[in-house]
Amino acid sequence: MSSLLSTPTTLYDAHGRPLEYLRLAVTDRCNLRCFYCMPEEGIKYLPRHEVLSYEEMLRLTSIMTRLGVRKVRLTGGEPFVRRDLVPFISRLAELPGLRDINMTTNGVLTAPHVPTLAALGVRAINLSLDTLDRQRFFDITRRDELPAVLQTLEAVLKTGIQLKINAVVMDGRNIQDLVPLAELTRELPIEVRFIEEMPFNGGSHVATAESLPWNHRRIRQHLEAHLGPLLPAPAPAGATATEYSVAGHVGRIGIIAAYSRTFCGTCNRLRLTAEGSIKTCLYDQGGLDLRALLRQGESDETIAQALAQAFYHRAANGFEAERQRPTHQLNFESMATIGG
Repeated sequence: MSSLLSTPTTLYDAHGRPLEYLRLAVTDRCNLRCFYCMPEEGIKYLPRHEVLSYEEMLRLTSIMTRLGVRKVRLTGGEPFVRRDLVPFISRLAELPGLRDINMTTNGVLTAPHVPTLAALGVRAINLSLDTLDRQRFFDITRRDELPAVLQTLEAVLKTGIQLKINAVVMDGRNIQDLVPLAELTRELPIEVRFIEEMPFNGGSHVATAESLPWNHRRIRQHLEAHLGPLLPAPAPAGATATEYSVAGHVGRIGIIAAYSRTFCGTCNRLRLTAEGSIKTCLYDQGGLDLRALLRQGESDETIAQALAQAFYHRAANGFEAERQRPTHQLNFESMATIGG
């Protein structure tokens, strides 16, 4: 067996897509209870010993950077509910070959850390924010934390870290918020991204294609009816969002067809869950248990070979990945356990 780690390598899957981007879930825990992510009582969290240690995460990320990964996004759950996250980011930033460290956060605990994140070289922060209305925020998240989230928004803008707002579009819940959120791009250098609702909700409700009235086409039509034409704008390779500019706006609009899955053909990412499982697609069931390999004492080369096999054999798209699962019903999974 030839060595993967002896020289710099870029992995490709069977469909010609490179591995360049790792979404790393540092925890499955969250301090909000968004109804589209989990039931009100929460989910059964992993016991502490089943969660990867920071040392294990660093080792796995180091292996992946030698296999072509250049960008890491820290996700959860909510990353900042895990203790000592900032020192971990500091060590992560020292890995050779890693160019971008980004983060997705709900913003509740983030604001005090933003200056340090900027100093460590965090390039971009995605802030989950489905509404600017305090009551609707409470109705969606079951927590009264909108002021803290807006404080994080202001803190990020002051540092110059690239800011994107992620808003899940939910029929009957926040449709009246789409235009106010989009209007933030008129004066602010941010991207507001509207995301089709997905079926990963921990069993709180069932989503199907038939029950998704707000798909990416209708979202665009709704925004154009209020803002004028959305003009297609260049997007980075592997981007999930279709990006648009609006005349007179400083920032951009993005629309993510997360349930329609229009972007699978350029997907360049893996997901590493908090328990050490690799997901080669958001819609697959996972399978490669890296935690077991680590704790069995396997070498970096053995782990790299296992990753290469898993990545090579991943599904062509999210629909194929969903068909390959034992059940097509995904609604008992939570985005908190998947890693965002």
